[in-house]
Amino acid sequence: MKTGRKKWFALIAAGVLGTSVFLGGCQDKKEEGQQLTPVTLSEVAHSIFYAPQYAAYELGYFQEEGIDLTIENAFGADKVMTALISGNADIGFAGSESSIYVYAEGQEDYAVNFAQLTQRAGNFLVSRTEDPDFKWDDLKGQTVLGGRAGGRHSPCPFS
Repeated sequence: MKTGRKKWFALIAAGVLGTSVFLGGCQDKKEEGQQLTPVTLSEVAHSIFYAPQYAAYELGYFQEEGIDLTIENAFGADKVMTALISGNADIGFAGSESSIYVYAEGQEDYAVNFAQLTQRAGNFLVSRTEDPDFKWDDLKGQTVLGGRAGGRHSPCPFS
């Protein structure tokens, strides 16, 4: 076979193989008549960082995988941990602080954390007034209130 034909044949074979692997991976994992597995997810707050989860939920991807997902907003990391410990949630989305407290108290049944779920910190610095020329050095000598509504707030002096 000529070199040019070999290249085309290899490209077509790779395309057919790639397409069949892709389409095979897109099959509905839930078989007819199969019961969905109920899973309750307790989240610390509704957040734009969880947008892929919300989209997957609305598009039915969890059901396609055999999961009947219930998403509940706990309005705080302490309440997410309470839901996990009490068995009212199977999965919790929150920072690690609550699970650290539970572990430090000596509980035998503590949560296991998975880091970097959102791949970015969900923290923002906001001001009462606009400052288009803001620089991080502007915070030196200032006090910043860390936290969120309903969360733990603690002043953090910058030096």
